[in-house]
Amino acid sequence: MNIAETLKRYRAAIIAAVALFAFMALFPGYAPKAGASLLEQARTMLLVVPPIFLLLGLMDVWVPRETLMKFMGPGSGLKGPVIAFAVGSAAAGPLYGAFPVAAILMKKGASFSNILIFIGAWSTTKIPMLLFEMKALGFRFALARLVIDIPGIILIALALKAVVPKTEIERLYAAAAAMDLKPGMPPIKP
Repeated sequence: MNIAETLKRYRAAIIAAVALFAFMALFPGYAPKAGASLLEQARTMLLVVPPIFLLLGLMDVWVPRETLMKFMGPGSGLKGPVIAFAVGSAAAGPLYGAFPVAAILMKKGASFSNILIFIGAWSTTKIPMLLFEMKALGFRFALARLVIDIPGIILIALALKAVVPKTEIERLYAAAAAMDLKPGMPPIKP
């Protein structure tokens, strides 16, 4: 990869860094607070990302593709969305941790709708968040939000599956499969 490709690939991060330094130069009074916030976010990522990737590596090695396809693949029936929802709800960590897990699920042959349900559950119905809401906002509020979120996640997943072009879904599955192609590995069908 040459310098131009690298700059193009990381342009969003470069623009954000330039904007941060410009902000700190224009408003020096906010610089210590902005720097402290940046360091706190970096520390959080360094504590969260390595365990996620460790678990992903173990999942990639220990869970056979056939098993995952049986339970979360296109022909999994009702158990696929239930498992996707349960795994997403049981997850801990920020939403950016869901996307590498989703890529592994794609690589292993999980259906597109089950991956969307997994991401929706991770972002909306995490058990630790539900417990916090019960304590802070009351049992009735937490239960009402959960009852609304479950069908909402399913409807959004089905709507996205209907509107996302098949070519884009195939491109996403090809990108996930390319993460670690092994000779003789059959192609992934969404």
